[in-house]
Formats: sequence, C-alpha cells, structure tokens
Amino acid sequence: MSKFARLHQYLVKSGIAKSNIIRPKQASVDDLTIAHAQQYLQGLCDNGLDEKAWRRIGLPWSQGLITRTLTAPNGTLLTARVALKTGLACHLAGGTHHAHYDFGSGFCMVNDLAYTAKTLLAEKAVERILIFDLDVHQGDGTASILANEPNAFTCSIHCEKNFPFRKSASDLDVGLAIGLDDQAYLSVVRDTFEQLIAEQKPDLVLYDAGVDVWQNDALGRLDISWQGIYQRDHYVIDACLARGIPVATVIGGGYDKNHQRLAERHAIVVEAANDCYRSRS
Repeated sequence: MSKFARLHQYLVKSGIAKSNIIRPKQASVDDLTIAHAQQYLQGLCDNGLDEKAWRRIGLPWSQGLITRTLTAPNGTLLTARVALKTGLACHLAGGTHHAHYDFGSGFCMVNDLAYTAKTLLAEKAVERILIFDLDVHQGDGTASILANEPNAFTCSIHCEKNFPFRKSASDLDVGLAIGLDDQAYLSVVRDTFEQLIAEQKPDLVLYDAGVDVWQNDALGRLDISWQGIYQRDHYVIDACLARGIPVATVIGGGYDKNHQRLAERHAIVVEAANDCYRSRS
C-alpha cells in the first residue's frame, strides 16, 4: 500500500507533479454498478463477503482499503476525462484488471478500466475506446466485463504462463514466452499497437502500464529492463500524441519488497509522459 504515497512523493520531489495534480472524489456503489453487481459491491463495503471470496482477492478487509477501492476507479475516470480535454493524463493508481463483474481476484476488487470505459460510452463522451493492457498478467476481469461491449476493444499483452491460469478472452490476447527480452518484447508491443490504432481508430486509449514485466519483479517472469519499460511507455504515449488520440495511463501491477524502488518503477510511465509532452509542446 505504501507504494501509492511513495509514488506521489517521488513525483513531487522530481518536479513533475506540481499544480497539475487533480484529486478524484469517492465513487458510490450506484456509480460502480455500471460494471459490477450491486450485491458484490455492497458485500465489499460491509465486509459481507465470505472467507473464500477474500482469499481470492488476496487482501484483508479494512475501511481504509475500501475507501481507496472506491476512490481509485474515479481516479481513472477523472484521468480519462482530463485526457479527452488535454490529450494526456496519468493516474497514480489504477489498473485493477482482475476484478470481475461479481467477484474480486488477484488484489483487485473494482475494475477501474471497465468502469471508466462503460461510463464514458454511456455518456457518449466517446464512441470507441481501446484498452491497451501491458501488465505482465492477463486482464481477465476487464475482458470478461467488456465482452459484450462492441465499442470497447480490449487488448492484453502478457506472459502466457502466469496468473491468471484460467484466462478470459480479450478482443485480442498476445501471450508471451517466459524470459522474453527487451528487443522481442518492444517489437511485439509496437507491431500490435500500430495494427490496433489503424484498425480501431479509437477516440481514447486507456493504457495499463504495468511494471511487473521488469526482469526482477517478484511475480513477473519476463526479462524486461528498466530502460525497456521506459521505451515501451514512451512509444505508446508518443504514438497516441502523434496521431492526436487522447491517452490516459494507469500504473497497473508491480511487486517488490523494496517499496521505494517499486514506486520509482511505477513513476516510469509518468516520466515518459512528461518527456513526450515536453517534446511536443
């Protein structure tokens, strides 16, 4: 949990985060029912889920956890709204892509990506959304919730032999071999993204910039360097800006006993976004 505060502190200290920080309000259960079952959400809030459900989530209930869980999805939604106005915005949380319609999984309780996509589409703020998920783990919850949403395209590029072991079907899944290195990985990312942008012509890209692809991540199983992550994030963001496509980023997964190092790894996407923005200003 400390990575979120550390990430904010690191970006403030670096000078990237100044007067450009916007705070989201907490979402209500009614807000979140656009993507989740009301009974499930109420069980989360009231600690009414059974032990098996909490084991699947992997986190113990606390009021602080619930407050964060209800706030973070609105952070992704707010980030997307800002991106639609300015072209680019970054959320310092989000990417809880293992949360399904009526259950949580893999440290994820509410699916901010599906919630944001469904909300913006319902409001007609956009006509077509691309969710480009580069977390090392497949975005099974996002794929499942948005399976019948024709105007949201889900793409997950992930380590195939990794959690979740029972995967949902995204609109496009690209499973990677264990130990894949920078060059091969970046080639897949670029080729896939170029194809999707040309085919889908999205009004908005929601980019899940998971840093668990890093070669020393506790749960990763790929061999991507720190610089490789920066090159990946810079490419995706710059490709969107070059085409005038708004892009909103979320931090996704990352696992490390060194919490400060983890926070700095999550900062890579914000640093890349800052560099892209400055080079085009």
